[in-house]
Amino acid sequence: MDGPVKRARLSDEVDDGNDLEARVKKAYTGKNYMKERPPFKQCSSIMFGLKEEVGVLARTLKLFEEKGVNLTHIESRPSKRMPGSYEFLVSSETPPSELESILSALQDEVSYLQVLSRTKDSDALPWFPRKIKDLDEYANHILNAGGELESDHPGFTDPVYRERRKYFADLALAYRHGQPIPRVTYSEEEVKTWGVIFNKLTTLFKTHACQEFNYVFPLLRENCGYQPDNIPQLEDVSNFLKDCTGFTLRPVAGLVSSRDFLAGLAFRVFHSTQYIRHPSKPMYTPEPDVCHELLGHVPLFADPSFAQFSQEIGLLSLGAPDEFIEKLATCYWFTVEFGMCRQNGQIKAYGAGLLSSFGELQYCLSDEPEVRPFDPEKTSTTPYPVTKYQPIYYLAESFQDAKEKLSTWAAKIPRPFSVRYNPYTQSVEVLDQKEQLKNLVCNVKADLTILSEALDKLK
Repeated sequence: MDGPVKRARLSDEVDDGNDLEARVKKAYTGKNYMKERPPFKQCSSIMFGLKEEVGVLARTLKLFEEKGVNLTHIESRPSKRMPGSYEFLVSSETPPSELESILSALQDEVSYLQVLSRTKDSDALPWFPRKIKDLDEYANHILNAGGELESDHPGFTDPVYRERRKYFADLALAYRHGQPIPRVTYSEEEVKTWGVIFNKLTTLFKTHACQEFNYVFPLLRENCGYQPDNIPQLEDVSNFLKDCTGFTLRPVAGLVSSRDFLAGLAFRVFHSTQYIRHPSKPMYTPEPDVCHELLGHVPLFADPSFAQFSQEIGLLSLGAPDEFIEKLATCYWFTVEFGMCRQNGQIKAYGAGLLSSFGELQYCLSDEPEVRPFDPEKTSTTPYPVTKYQPIYYLAESFQDAKEKLSTWAAKIPRPFSVRYNPYTQSVEVLDQKEQLKNLVCNVKADLTILSEALDKLK
């Protein structure tokens, strides 16, 4: 389910000149780059640190060339093992049986060496963002954008609408992390379309939506301009969410791949469209639009339990093999998009696809569809339609219950490490060393001390 990813290749960036080391450091230091991977059968990944010597990087890269090793992925980052230096992660098409010569040659140049993968390509460790700024690397690798509409799209034959869509796409493509989200002056026609949807849906929320949604929605009306005659600005909504749960919005020009979208959730970042559906069919859209994002998704991202559940799905996706990305995306579909939960003996909707669809919100709580208990093992392999109402929905007892079940099931994901999100640095920590685990234990102990003191004061 991954879309195309634009990557840079080491051999495209450097040559054999004397300034090789300086130019490579300038191109790669502190960043992550990938090359579009060809359909080779096997992949090997190596992590190594470099000794602090003049020309060591140039010599090391030269070794790969001399041994006939073609690098398909290179990533550099500051080394935690050796502060002040850098470590490198490289992947190669070279079969494992032919790798021994380069490993022997590297021993004399590197300070440490670790082979991470000698497996088939389908099992090789995929790249994933480590810092929230890394989302800039792939956010524009979208599956469609701008005026590139399918022939069955309501706006396909409308040149004015297509030009408007291009305008929104250009705003998103120019966006970078840390910038304020551009404010948009919506047209009278766009506001009218929003108003039709807003008025229809709000008649159902109190009886059909979950308690958490109905608690937050009035706050959005009060703080973010949620009104039938006003389309809220993403920047205002993003700031509101950040104050509530740390979630933020990031404008996106179109659909991104499942892997990239889920990776954003790991950082509590939701990729949000800013355009609105075609006015000829206000109650229908073949793709996510600002109505779906703001009316369906946003309210629950302000709820701590739901925010934690969503981030958990994102963290589970980091470094997961492609087949598990598809399963996680399916679980996301049946929970965050089309999930239902039980509250006070009644079934309520919490999925954004339901809460932003007047017709399906009524349909899902009728006797027509089949409702099954949420079970990630079964849910993750359930086929689903994307152009009509769902014949099957999955029911969770609570967000916490869904999170615990998902975590138990996710233990099967073949990933040689665990990850943890650090909210202070807005980065993902890969837990694969004892020292990291010791630090984590210390943090947990400190939290337990605070919890114990709080309980004593309550008593």
